[in-house]
Amino acid sequence: MRYRHLGNSGLEVSETGLGANSFGEPGRRDFSESEAIIHAAIDHGINFVDTSNVYAQGLSEEYIGRALEGRRHEMLIGTKFGSMRNYGPNLFGGGRKFVMDSIEGSLKRLRTDYIDLYMIHRPDPRLPIEETLKAMYDIVRQGKALYIGVCNFEAWRMVDAVWTSRHNGMTQIISSQFEYSMLYRASEAEMLPACRAHGVGVMPYLPLAAGFLTGKVNVDGIPPSGTRLALDAGQSERWITRENLGVIGKLQDWASERGKSLVDLAFAWLLADPVVATVIAGASSPEQIAQNAQASSWQLSSSERAEVTSILDTQPQDATRTYYSVAGYFGEQVEVVKD
Repeated sequence: MRYRHLGNSGLEVSETGLGANSFGEPGRRDFSESEAIIHAAIDHGINFVDTSNVYAQGLSEEYIGRALEGRRHEMLIGTKFGSMRNYGPNLFGGGRKFVMDSIEGSLKRLRTDYIDLYMIHRPDPRLPIEETLKAMYDIVRQGKALYIGVCNFEAWRMVDAVWTSRHNGMTQIISSQFEYSMLYRASEAEMLPACRAHGVGVMPYLPLAAGFLTGKVNVDGIPPSGTRLALDAGQSERWITRENLGVIGKLQDWASERGKSLVDLAFAWLLADPVVATVIAGASSPEQIAQNAQASSWQLSSSERAEVTSILDTQPQDATRTYYSVAGYFGEQVEVVKD
């Protein structure tokens, strides 16, 4: 396993990261499965786990905290706040009270004294970013977090946050997390150049397109039972198209000619860009952890990446989706009616 600095910071993260959004979800990862996956990740050199206080309503954080007892020093923890867990005033978003309440809840569930990377899960357009950043600055000064980052931001909003923190002498943003894969490249127009310009490390999520880039969907478009594509009709409808199946075939041929798998290529193509620090990928088993960890060992040359990109360019991009996610409930008036 190789490690990269996250943005311009001194924090070194494994090129393969572990996504924990399935931990604690009904019908997906129970505690024993989550613990086995986390321990396998550490044993394969993965040193970063990514979660949020909303994943499985906090169970993801709880499972990570329990699994890391005695091994906390071997894993960096990134978690997030801001998305809605409960409805009501001061129960979501970027307001100071919610930020301060959120860090305490995450620390308790994770059974730790500090978070390595504390992230805004999605921007809250209801208030100036200064309020959120000042609260995060205070959290870092208190030693409850070491670094901060953003997730699901538009490029302009991320740049505004970077400038605001620098201009006011507050903690610097070192990472930006958003959807990015060989099959979904909407971030390349603005977000990736912005990250390069400002020394912000990229942390792609959905790097395997919800499992579609594992190559396990058959020629008839049927995913293996029990996989995310089989369980989530929305993801299946999005990714399993005739056009995507055609591109997948070409990518598999390109990789197999070099003795590699499609998963290897999905990781290698992302990591061929130096701005990408760690690729956040989920796993359903320790065996998949081993596969993900091994995949990052393939280093594409610039000419090889260009060849793959030329294959990808034959497939029109979905212009209806965005790489960022501003939740609709931020635009609604909060009103709670009590009997």
